[in-house]
Amino acid sequence: MAQDRVEAVERALTVLDAFDAEQEAFSLAELAQATGFYKSTLLRLLGSLERFDYVQRSRDGRWRLGSSPVRLARRHAPSRHLAARVQPQLEHLAAETGETAALLEARHGEAECRLVALPASDLRHDLRPGSRWPTTKDDDPRPVLPGGHMECLALTTGPDEPHFWLSLSGPTGRQPAGAWRRALQAARGRLEAPQAEEETTP
Repeated sequence: MAQDRVEAVERALTVLDAFDAEQEAFSLAELAQATGFYKSTLLRLLGSLERFDYVQRSRDGRWRLGSSPVRLARRHAPSRHLAARVQPQLEHLAAETGETAALLEARHGEAECRLVALPASDLRHDLRPGSRWPTTKDDDPRPVLPGGHMECLALTTGPDEPHFWLSLSGPTGRQPAGAWRRALQAARGRLEAPQAEEETTP
């Protein structure tokens, strides 16, 4: 309803919508062109958004999204549902292989460990949720592991969903060739089979 509109809020949301693009950082002029707002108006809106970490200003004066949108997105119900489905499979993988099993998410040149199950072995890849590392390829979230190895297998996701991988990691040469891949494929099959059944159920 028209009387429920708050103009300042709608302007701020318009600014945030401008960041929904492949370009990661914007100059003030680029944001003005994308939103149609005067630069003086934009600076006031960006100042408020920056205080709540919805946007961040880099040293070169360009603006990019802050951490608050990502933090809120991770609290969304589908993320909790995914965790409830994936964590038991990670525990199974860690117990079956004796290696570290994890759910990885990669975007914008960075990978992050979202969930993990550690094996009982003292000699292991000590990965923790929240661990992050840079990536050079969007389809390869593996970090550099001196003396170690990580095998990854992508999960099926929608076009607008984050990219997730199941992974196993540990010391190089401890597992027979192909063993990790087979274990990951079996885990992915267990994860995606119930989802496929639900999607085809009338």
